[in-house]
Amino acid sequence: MFILSIMFALWVTKLEDFHTLPLHLGDWGYFGAFFAGFLFVSTFTVATGFVILLVLAESLNVLELAFIASLGSVIGDLVIFRFVKDGLIKEIAPIYKTLGGGHVNRVMNTKYFSWTFPVAGAAIIASPLPDELGVSLLGLSKLKTYQFVIISFGLNLIGIVLLVTASGFVKP
Repeated sequence: MFILSIMFALWVTKLEDFHTLPLHLGDWGYFGAFFAGFLFVSTFTVATGFVILLVLAESLNVLELAFIASLGSVIGDLVIFRFVKDGLIKEIAPIYKTLGGGHVNRVMNTKYFSWTFPVAGAAIIASPLPDELGVSLLGLSKLKTYQFVIISFGLNLIGIVLLVTASGFVKP
């Protein structure tokens, strides 16, 4: 699958339409905002998502743009969250137990460490950094999916509003 995904990526980059797509997403209005929000959460696509958001901010209301883009961000974050919560933890659990995970588990469940993963994850999601690490930290905590969706939406909304608003002050 990995080799197929690399082959697909190489094929897509040779298409002329692929290169012009980010430039034309500004014409898509709120659908473009949703798509830019979806792109905004991944390490590989955060720059493209940010550029599209900046282009859209010139013609759309910033709060509406951020709301719609945050919905797209939640979908992207939810894909990562479900992967970590369902798949990754089940895969790592046997390795974790053979390496003496009980000691680490006791330390992580103390009152000093139990809140650090969710707080660190939330800070990363609200920042302009890609969300994968933050979502993974929240996925390792005992958050339910609906709680994660609410937290992710709120943090992405705040982060996108701040970035798009701040970019208005930096323009030449």
